[in-house]
Amino acid sequence: MAVESLGRTLLYIGVILVLIGGFFILAAKVPWFGRLPGDIVYRRGGMTLVLPITTMLLVSLVLTLLLNIVWRR
Repeated sequence: MAVESLGRTLLYIGVILVLIGGFFILAAKVPWFGRLPGDIVYRRGGMTLVLPITTMLLVSLVLTLLLNIVWRR
């Protein structure tokens, strides 16, 4: 039983990683993603600090809606 549970867990982790990787590939093709109003970019010398606050809120909202639709009981 324990080996079967471990196998399922590894499969779930693998599927989640594939989905996250696909999301990053698609996000790189969207020109406004990460450059929304409210995203903070601070450049000083050779350092750049990016705080994508609005983008994080948008991603959180979309994921919340999707997960509520998928796991609604």
